[in-house]
Amino acid sequence: MTIIRNRRAFLEGCGFTAATVMGSPWGAWAQEKTPPDLIVINAKVTTMDTAMPSAQAFAVRGDRFIAVGSTTDIKSLAGPKTRTYDAKGMFITPGFIDTHNHVVGEQVLFGINAGNPYVVEYVTIQSIIDKLKARAAKTPPGTWIEASFYDDTKIKDNRPLNRLDLDKASTQHPIMVNLRGGHAAVFNSFAFQLAGVTKTSPDPFGGTYEKDARGELSGRTTDLASRVLRKNGKREIFSPAEKERREIAGVEFMSKKFAEYGVTSICFDSAIGDILSACQAARQRGNLITRINYEPGNDTVEAMIKTGIKTGFGDEWLRFGGTWERVQDGGLSSRTMSMTRPFIGVSPPYKGNLTEEQPSLNAWAERVHRAGIRLNSHCNGEPAIERSLIAYERALKLFPKANARPKFTHCSLPSAAQIRRIKAMDGQPSDFSTYMYYNADKFKYYGADMAEHMMPYKDFLAAGINVTTGSDFPPGPFDPRMAIQGMVTRKGFNGETWGPSQKLTVDQAIKCSTINGAYHTFEEGLKGSITAGKLADFVVFADDMHTVDPEKIKDIKIVQTVVGGTTRYQA
Repeated sequence: MTIIRNRRAFLEGCGFTAATVMGSPWGAWAQEKTPPDLIVINAKVTTMDTAMPSAQAFAVRGDRFIAVGSTTDIKSLAGPKTRTYDAKGMFITPGFIDTHNHVVGEQVLFGINAGNPYVVEYVTIQSIIDKLKARAAKTPPGTWIEASFYDDTKIKDNRPLNRLDLDKASTQHPIMVNLRGGHAAVFNSFAFQLAGVTKTSPDPFGGTYEKDARGELSGRTTDLASRVLRKNGKREIFSPAEKERREIAGVEFMSKKFAEYGVTSICFDSAIGDILSACQAARQRGNLITRINYEPGNDTVEAMIKTGIKTGFGDEWLRFGGTWERVQDGGLSSRTMSMTRPFIGVSPPYKGNLTEEQPSLNAWAERVHRAGIRLNSHCNGEPAIERSLIAYERALKLFPKANARPKFTHCSLPSAAQIRRIKAMDGQPSDFSTYMYYNADKFKYYGADMAEHMMPYKDFLAAGINVTTGSDFPPGPFDPRMAIQGMVTRKGFNGETWGPSQKLTVDQAIKCSTINGAYHTFEEGLKGSITAGKLADFVVFADDMHTVDPEKIKDIKIVQTVVGGTTRYQA
């Protein structure tokens, strides 16, 4: 880094030139020589700005970075009221951006959590039964009992949960335990009885009723089959006031959790719950401390089309993004994603689920794209990615639009030809972030050869594609440290390494998690790097990700998370 000794030259070097003064408030700041509110010095700063990749210090005024450079030069900008934060050699990055998150705070706070939402933890089947039984004791018969965060490969009993296990919790309530991956669930016998589903019932389109070794219903269903069972029975009903209270509490709780883990911006996919009003209420109460790119559900998309609201409407705290993830296939961790060959060790042979026919997807994509709303589809496997590409290419051809940046949620296993087509339309893959570490125990169902092309961050980057990190929480934990460690090592919690050819450098992994995320939401001029003029979102770490043991990155302490120049988490 070039050290600029002269104060005026330093300001000009940061972009505060005469030309800047004419069109930018940051230039106006330089002209007025108003001191910063905060300076951070003696740090190891990875900026993600190609013009200055590393720095020692930076200055913040209001909610923006106003200068980046050496400790000497930044200290020279301080005024009598400027606060100084001496990082003492600590490591700083831009705030992390999670490009696919469902923000299920209401579930975490008020629901039954069969597993740990945040870290790898093994539980017993009995612990799940006990939680369900306790809820059933205070729930009227015939009313659904539901649990989430169940991971079928993280059970101390060394077998998955089944229908008979759930019968021990209740035979008077329909029970559903959602797999963490979101594309399968386990039901008790009463739920099947209510739906009239037996062992001889045919599988519905886009889903399966799985059988055990005796040919009996195991209780596990996949994708659209779960909907058949869920349509029956009674649901707990809350008053409008209580429903609103729970939704707002959930948003505010998760916003604090994101700050605790260094996440400053998210794409909120509302497939699980369209709670835009709760996000707005949290903001009005001053408790929204995470920037949200809101991806609305069907009803809100229809309202956007009717009223002419397009992607990008909003501000730096709450902005409309593309649609929710229009689901084209199953899940990776649930082992229901669409495949070109059967899953390993599954009998009878099974290639996963496709959940929408091509004509339906084509019509939807054309209508939404014409309305100026960004396309977004859930497509894990090559068959589903192909359907999404066909629909996107058709819509873009019928209604050409520059800079559309259509979104491919997950895009877990694309072919080389599909990667080229994604690049041609400047498609935006949001790949699983923490899966490589957290779900390493699932890759045996795919095989080592497929793992070399799964979540292909390196291939995407080599092709010039702006790939980003999406945790898909609740399916995956959202800790960026866990994500970066997995991307750098391709090694899971269990010591297994899958797809080592896709390993990234630390800087590449940080890039996917920061500035690439900003481009993903059309906000690359606003955030994603520590650059003068951008929002002052950053994270302070106790140790440098570049120098610690790569297998210890997830354990680095987060000291502070700052959003818009305000400390939102302090260890």
